[in-house]
Amino acid sequence: MASGVKTTPTEYAHIVHTAGMLGGEARIDGHRIRVRDVVAARDRGGLSPEEIAATIYPNLSLAEVYAALAYYEDHRDEIDRAFEDETRVVDDFRRAHPGLVRDHASGNG
Repeated sequence: MASGVKTTPTEYAHIVHTAGMLGGEARIDGHRIRVRDVVAARDRGGLSPEEIAATIYPNLSLAEVYAALAYYEDHRDEIDRAFEDETRVVDDFRRAHPGLVRDHASGNG
């Protein structure tokens, strides 16, 4: 990592914030995997923590997956806001550039 970049540990083992990396979002220490990526695998992908560690993020330990999920449970507003912000950016882009992004839900685009 570049010198001068400040990584801030959280009260959760394995979870940090790093200014300038992944928008400063909470992530797994030593990885570019955000807490919300793990949450999405569980909540949107329907995977168990064991499945996430074994198949989606095999470089993560089960403890790191559980730490991300515990962080989410105590910081839902922060993580949910990041999901909403990303959705808003994608929706804005789709509206501004309708021919560039295929709408998989409807088969259009």
